[in-house]
Amino acid sequence: MKRPVTSGAETTNPAASSASAESSGPAASTDSTADRDAAPAAGLDGIPRQRPLAVCAEGVHVAVAESAPADVGTSPVTAGSARPLSARLRGVRPWRLFPTPTGTPFTFGYAVVLAVTSLVAEYADPGLVDRVLQASSTDVAHLAQSPVRVLVASALWIAGGLTSAYVIAFLLVLTALERRIGGWRTAGVFLLGHGLATLATEIPVGLSVLAGHLPESSLHRYDYGISFGVATSVGALAGLLRPWLRWTVLAVFGWMVVGDLIAFTDPMTNWGHTMALAIGVATWPLLRRVGPPGQLQDDDRDHGAPS
Repeated sequence: MKRPVTSGAETTNPAASSASAESSGPAASTDSTADRDAAPAAGLDGIPRQRPLAVCAEGVHVAVAESAPADVGTSPVTAGSARPLSARLRGVRPWRLFPTPTGTPFTFGYAVVLAVTSLVAEYADPGLVDRVLQASSTDVAHLAQSPVRVLVASALWIAGGLTSAYVIAFLLVLTALERRIGGWRTAGVFLLGHGLATLATEIPVGLSVLAGHLPESSLHRYDYGISFGVATSVGALAGLLRPWLRWTVLAVFGWMVVGDLIAFTDPMTNWGHTMALAIGVATWPLLRRVGPPGQLQDDDRDHGAPS
């Protein structure tokens, strides 16, 4: 006689099984049959027996949903330390060191004019260039006849051409100054230094000629270029910088002009550079009181970003 084979789901203790069946009685048998008939597939909603499982499942989802923001919230803490650095890197825009048509229109337009006149001086007929430069010179004779015309004309040429160190100084200094105070004020500072330093150097020459200390030929000496205006712009820009950078700029440029003055190669021009730098420093109180100009002072318009 073969013994019946029980499945893995059945108990391995027959006595315990029979005892359990006897103790449950007919009621237990009826409940068991009802549960088997009513029990649907696991995981369906609305079934009392399945609700604890559903609640548990929802609890898991809720726990995950609540823990997810905590994880997300902690990520900015890790990434937050990198944000200031990335913001600073995004703020570095090397092109702002040089003039652009929309960011610094005065400096850009002036630089184009100087480039054209420098090319004319380099490649045009030497005789023609000499006559034009003589007519543009701010010597005593021309200042006595038409001061405004020669003061403007003399500022259209670069002594030494495009290889002069004042070309780089012009581009960097006037660009930085115009971004801070605007084009009209930058033009005013430049022309103020150019005019006052020229008069301060040429008037003593005229007086010395009248007194007989200099020959009459000194009334027609060549005097043109942008160096006085650039020196004044350097002095004015220094007053708008941070203290450590301000005194560094003044020390470096001051050492240059004083060194030229000590060399005594061109005393009148070298004294003019020193006075032009002092004129720029004298504009500090005025430039610090004025607010930023009512215009876009950077290249954000070039790149479509708001100011």
